[in-house]
Amino acid sequence: MFVNTNQRTLAPEIMDDLQMEGEELRNTLNQIADINQLLGGNSITLEGISLLMENVPPGKEVTIVDIGCGNGDMLRALAKMAGKKGWRIKLVGVDANAYTVNYAGVLSAQYPEITYYCMDILGEKFREMQYDIVLCTLTLHHFEDRQIIKLMSLFRRNATIGIVINDLHRSALAYRLFQLFSRLTGMGRMPKEDGLVSILRGFKRKEIQELSRKLNFNQYTLRWKWAFRYQWIITNV
Repeated sequence: MFVNTNQRTLAPEIMDDLQMEGEELRNTLNQIADINQLLGGNSITLEGISLLMENVPPGKEVTIVDIGCGNGDMLRALAKMAGKKGWRIKLVGVDANAYTVNYAGVLSAQYPEITYYCMDILGEKFREMQYDIVLCTLTLHHFEDRQIIKLMSLFRRNATIGIVINDLHRSALAYRLFQLFSRLTGMGRMPKEDGLVSILRGFKRKEIQELSRKLNFNQYTLRWKWAFRYQWIITNV
């Protein structure tokens, strides 16, 4: 069957239900985290943070916010890396699903530098939040283009150091490879179905470049990374 990737789909994902809770959601969050680790997704975000941290004076405390934090796997990986590098950091996870936030908190009980909030990032409370670096790992594709413009403008205003976006490259090959991968790994229903929709909600390089132009981003890098990801780093310093 032909896979049309000409335009971003507006089809919803199962996880877009912010009232969802329970074992299936918990298992899906864990599987997404495992896939990110297996396919190198976490390293893309961590690499972006390291590049931005090169502009930070030694000893300065840096607040890093992870948007759509899921089970907190990215923040825990970041906390471990920060410990090795001697960074002074405060880590904040934000997610709109209360069950997800509570579960992330349980998994991160041994990380006092991590705090979680259940919050709508399109709401007023988040607009007032201040931070140095903001992260979006597989989160931006959940929003429509007009919302992305609004969010990226907000990130640019409030992040004193910069922004790290790690999101999907929309392509038919990525779609087919994920279908194969999900079968071989016995992936559950929700991560399998949502994963395919996520790819179709992902981005082409020219779309990110056009977003950068509309947002007047002058200091940014855009790199393709395995497995079918774009690393988009915007520097505010």
